[in-house]
Amino acid sequence: MNIGTSTSLQVHRALARSLADHGVRTLFGLIGDANLFMVDSFVREQGGRFVAAAHEAGAVLMAQGFAQVSNQIAATTITHGPGLTNAVTALVEAVRSRVPMVVLCGDTPADAPEHLQKIDQREIILATGAGFEQMRTAATTLDDIANAFRRAAIEQRPIVFNMPVDLQWETTVYRKHILRIPDRRALVPDSNDLDDALGIIAAAKRPVILAGRGAVDARDALLRLASRIDAPLSTTLRASGLFGGEPFALGVFGTLSTPVATDIILESDCVVAFGASLNMFTGSHGSFLQGKRVVQVDLDTKSLGSRWKPTIAVVGDAALTAERMIGLLDEAGIPGSGYSSPGMAQAIAGYKPEPRFPDWAGEPKAGTVELHEALRRIDAVLPVQRTIVTDLGRFVGEALRVLRIPDPRAYAHTMSFGAIGAGLPCAIGAAAAAHERPTVLISGDGGFMMGGLTELNTVARNRLDMIIVVCSDGSYGAEHVQFRNRSLDPRQSMFDWPDFAPVAEALGVRGVTVRNESDLDAAVQAIAARDGPLLIDLRIDPERIAWG
Repeated sequence: MNIGTSTSLQVHRALARSLADHGVRTLFGLIGDANLFMVDSFVREQGGRFVAAAHEAGAVLMAQGFAQVSNQIAATTITHGPGLTNAVTALVEAVRSRVPMVVLCGDTPADAPEHLQKIDQREIILATGAGFEQMRTAATTLDDIANAFRRAAIEQRPIVFNMPVDLQWETTVYRKHILRIPDRRALVPDSNDLDDALGIIAAAKRPVILAGRGAVDARDALLRLASRIDAPLSTTLRASGLFGGEPFALGVFGTLSTPVATDIILESDCVVAFGASLNMFTGSHGSFLQGKRVVQVDLDTKSLGSRWKPTIAVVGDAALTAERMIGLLDEAGIPGSGYSSPGMAQAIAGYKPEPRFPDWAGEPKAGTVELHEALRRIDAVLPVQRTIVTDLGRFVGEALRVLRIPDPRAYAHTMSFGAIGAGLPCAIGAAAAAHERPTVLISGDGGFMMGGLTELNTVARNRLDMIIVVCSDGSYGAEHVQFRNRSLDPRQSMFDWPDFAPVAEALGVRGVTVRNESDLDAAVQAIAARDGPLLIDLRIDPERIAWG
């Protein structure tokens, strides 16, 4: 529908048009009486795509996956009361992952104090760490939603736009209203911090460059800096694939490092980190940073020293700071370190992932396959361009070591709050953004039962190109490990889950169960021949899975 620039509209229609003006083409959500008319207007009048979730947590997690893969501010919508409380865990996950999104959340009428679903929504939202933006009046609607989008971009977190249902049937004068987002890039001034950082880099004999998610747009500048100082390159998990194909690319820095990368990092004397928070996993619980001089560069001052105290911190844009460092090193005539060498490149190129514990005692449980080999076979048949999502569980270390992530925008993170069950809904959002490439989810059976099964039919309804691999060991893995470590009977951590393949078929997704090598051959063939979403129920021995 073509609406004039100064037409009076009902607020729910104005909200739908404002979403379109802000570039929202895909809206995730679950409708209720406080958002259904806005969603209807978005689809019918604005030609938007609505991906309907089965649960409010799924709606928020879908937006999280979409934002990470698309590099856009995602939008999702839920209704009031239990609609909001159902989404609390997902909101915390998105906050911890620093995902910019706008959550359009309905609210009960102000003049209905005994409304069954009335709750103090502001206090709940703020407790998650998300931002709260109130739709104040019909007249301020467009200002308020524009500010929600602006805040999501600047604050890099979810902003919940609280919209009372009674206001949505009032009228407002529509005008396109988008607030300008300040350019986050900043020149690096001459300063003592920069001088001290350059002194550390110039003196380093064995430097390593580390790039985090905050440096994914600085690839070329960091490659030039690495070449200038003869440093190998590494990334955090969330920046995986940034330096793929480069001869001195070490892969992930931290607990997921390869043995070759671990040796090079441990031997290094200096880490120059750009856009990385240096959390305990990146630092391998401190062992990868201890005893080294650490330079940390980030535009976000809150990230500097928040996890690991660097030797020196520099506030600045990753690319511009790297270029400035190169220029100053050239002016001073500082030679390269000589650390990156042909021998190092040869060692990196020659590494092939192997099972970390190939010598487990005894034979695997009947009706199971080895996790590493199964994932290796799956990885080999996938196209090079794929999107990877993992749920959380003890299988995740093996999955992230084996499955190749082609670039940082081809990975959606779900593990910032330590909650299982976020994988499938996040993967749905990633798949909605990943055009012409499949989205691969690796989940545990416990996480799949908690959050995946709920949204499996959403995958089918939207005919998403998804390959869902459920690592079925019949246990909650972290708890199983704790029982075993204390020589206790792990039966309380064990579950007799159903065969997921026929369940998937009933919900509209093709399913394959893998219990032996012949089944694995069939699963590999099913991946290659798929014409819709596919679930692989991978049966594995709970006693033969490495932790982390």
